[in-house]
Amino acid sequence: MDIEQIRTFLSVAANGSFQEAANRLYVTQSTVSTRIQRLESYLRVSLFVRNRSGAHLTQQGHRFMRHAKSLLLTLEQARHDIGLPTRFRASITVGARIALWEEMLPHWIGEIHKQMPDVSLRCDIGFEEDLTRRLIEGTIDIGLMYTPQHSPSVMIEHLFDETLVLLTTDPTKPWPDDDYVYVDWGPAFYAQHCISYPDLERPAQVVNIGWLGIQLVISNGGSCFLPLRIAEPLIRRQQLHWVPDSPQFKLPSYMVFPKDSDCNVLEQVLDNLRALARLEQQKNYDLDNAGAY
Repeated sequence: MDIEQIRTFLSVAANGSFQEAANRLYVTQSTVSTRIQRLESYLRVSLFVRNRSGAHLTQQGHRFMRHAKSLLLTLEQARHDIGLPTRFRASITVGARIALWEEMLPHWIGEIHKQMPDVSLRCDIGFEEDLTRRLIEGTIDIGLMYTPQHSPSVMIEHLFDETLVLLTTDPTKPWPDDDYVYVDWGPAFYAQHCISYPDLERPAQVVNIGWLGIQLVISNGGSCFLPLRIAEPLIRRQQLHWVPDSPQFKLPSYMVFPKDSDCNVLEQVLDNLRALARLEQQKNYDLDNAGAY
């Protein structure tokens, strides 16, 4: 079994056709067939049902799918690590929720790069489930998230607390209104939201990413909860306004990393992240007390 067989399997599964997979991979259909036959011979199972309508995964093929994705990620990571230019002594992959990349993490990564210029940094976006899976698989080194999933193989460490504030495009309009966009910030936010608004019906608009909530509200008008650090520049530009007398919710953010790692620079990067998180917590505290909204 080799990486080209894995790529070919995933391409056939995605396209439902040996011919289409061949077109996408820039090889002949016979090459695709040979690779799949060799992979099936190695695994001793049939991965596809072939008929006139194309190629469809068997039950064993569906089971192999997640392993194939994991194998490809691991091989790509290995190639990335081994193929580092000599000016780098190590590589670190950081994955995080998109809201944490907004405004904050690019600055953090920049600071780490200044302090550790001989370390290659890869940055990815993902949700908690995907980030946790990749931490366990070893394809990322650090995950930053709001709702970490516990696993015996990872460590979970509180970094700082976001302050979520309710913003609107029209501060004169009574709230709640029909244009409220509920951003799903996770279970902790949901619990606080229910306590503060026990009689609020399900909003007409629900999103799972803060960035999308911002786009909908700014484009169409309305309101949503956002982290104060993201809200502050929007308030300063008067694109959004604080909803008077609205509650503020705390949203903890966490750093997750493997309990056992052979990366010799991981602890140094973690220490840098801890220091930057302390600065972020102080910044949020100052914004909160200064009444930035």
